[in-house]
Amino acid sequence: MAAITTTLVVGATGATGKHVVLQLLQRKQHVKAVVRSKQRLLDSLDEVAPNASREFSSSLEIQEASLLDLSDDDLMELTRQCDATVSCLGHNISIQGMFGHPRRLVTDATKRLYNAIEANQSKEAEPKKAKFILIGTVAVPNPNGEDDKRTFGERFVQFLLRYMLPPHRDNETAAAYIQGKTDNPNLEWTVVRPTELTDGSASKYEMFSKPIDSLFGGDRSVTRANVAQSMVDMLLTKSLWDEWKFKMPTVYDDLN
Repeated sequence: MAAITTTLVVGATGATGKHVVLQLLQRKQHVKAVVRSKQRLLDSLDEVAPNASREFSSSLEIQEASLLDLSDDDLMELTRQCDATVSCLGHNISIQGMFGHPRRLVTDATKRLYNAIEANQSKEAEPKKAKFILIGTVAVPNPNGEDDKRTFGERFVQFLLRYMLPPHRDNETAAAYIQGKTDNPNLEWTVVRPTELTDGSASKYEMFSKPIDSLFGGDRSVTRANVAQSMVDMLLTKSLWDEWKFKMPTVYDDLN
């Protein structure tokens, strides 16, 4: 059985975030969540697993707030004593969500949370090790250039997404920021890049060091529950974390 940890989850009411929260709770972990609606989070947990909000209430701490409205001191307090932070933030699929403000939701939240964790560590005589997981997509290229070269058509689509779709650029910028954070041995990270997302229950999944299918789609997809499971497994399994820390793994449902 894994040691009991405390994980901060942001984007917890999202389609993937709710699975991260639930799976951590099901594995006897403590969870802190920042959401704009506490009831929405509780309802979303019950949708996946009936009565989950009541069953795990003692292990779930919920703060109602808009994350970017919190002060730096608030974020330090929020991340203090947390073993890990998982960001499942994303933009709503609507005109306002894709083209309105905040356009840099993921990037700004990532920077501020990362800074808050490091600020807490700077005040500790023996800094507590922490983990940070950011969710992206397979359309986000690894800034270190280790992904296989995309076809001209794929690169052209990525170019269009980068300059015409703010959420995609936001995801790329956030990943690039995280990729450059390698100077703190007490704060380790990974950026999880799922392929095409679907609804469904958790099952077996596969992780790779780079995308294995076309940007234009193929026969591979992954359930949001499996994406959550891959992140929770990494947080709670040392060998998995050691394998994927400081990397940008892609996640797919296991076809076998």
